[in-house]
Amino acid sequence: MKAVTKTEGSIQPAAKRKKGFWATFKEQKVLYGMSLPFIVIVFIFSYMPVWGWLMAFQNYKPSRGIFDQKWVGLDHFIALFSDDKFYLVLRNTLAMSFMGLIVGFTIPILFAVLLNELRGSVFKRTVQTISYLPHFVSWVVVAGIVTKMLSTDGGAVNQLLMWLGFIDQPIQFMAQGNLFWYIVTGSDIWKEMGWSAIIYLAAISGIDQEQFEAAKVDGASRIRQIWHITLPSIAPTIAILMIMSIGHLISIGFEKQFLLGNPLVVDYSEVLDLYALNYGLGMGRFSFGTAIGMFNSIVSIILLLLANGVFKKFTKQSIM
Repeated sequence: MKAVTKTEGSIQPAAKRKKGFWATFKEQKVLYGMSLPFIVIVFIFSYMPVWGWLMAFQNYKPSRGIFDQKWVGLDHFIALFSDDKFYLVLRNTLAMSFMGLIVGFTIPILFAVLLNELRGSVFKRTVQTISYLPHFVSWVVVAGIVTKMLSTDGGAVNQLLMWLGFIDQPIQFMAQGNLFWYIVTGSDIWKEMGWSAIIYLAAISGIDQEQFEAAKVDGASRIRQIWHITLPSIAPTIAILMIMSIGHLISIGFEKQFLLGNPLVVDYSEVLDLYALNYGLGMGRFSFGTAIGMFNSIVSIILLLLANGVFKKFTKQSIM
């Protein structure tokens, strides 16, 4: 008995001994090899460009090398935070970001849940295909469609409102700044709703169908099944996508605003990326434009870390 006990005692610590990195690498060298090209791509396109942040602390001139520039410290950041235009475009960016986050996050979930409840498979596939096709349409085309729909000269929206008796004469939607944020949000929802719903439909399809059968036996209605089975089952997916969306809250791009905007609504349409384009590259102030982009990236990282920490604490879901 003692001999057996000693043998078991000597084997047990060896079984619990943690493998080193090189031992793991040797066992999984094929997987490491397969991931290497992607690591190289990420390093080249995501990490190497960070080198260009040095320009934000210089008075950059294209004719000189990166280390031959005049160093100005935080002058460009001081100029950025002293510019009243910066706070205006920051307001526009945050307003459209929050509107897009709230509406653009809830509607795809609702659409996916309702689409999943459809019983006709042919009709269901048809609706899903029609809903995500606008995702593949260029924003140039979408902007043209939206502008024509809202036009005062035969626009479908004005014609419908006049036919219903809500208005007596056409409304110049594209010339009213207080409506621009809603136009951008609505256009984005129409374009991306079906595409965003795909991942929720995939998560719903992975739910064990026996849960629904058991709920039916207990007399649960379809609303109760959605509330107590469907939504809790896809809650981890919702949390992860919400964290990622918050991380991109301030980086909303500029295509929608650039194509749908005009001089009449510039105080509502200009966002940080457009601000960097117009006041940085457009005026040859490359260092100032870099400072704007650097501010954008740092705020996005902070928002991502904060959102990840909050969700990890209260929902036990995180991406890191």
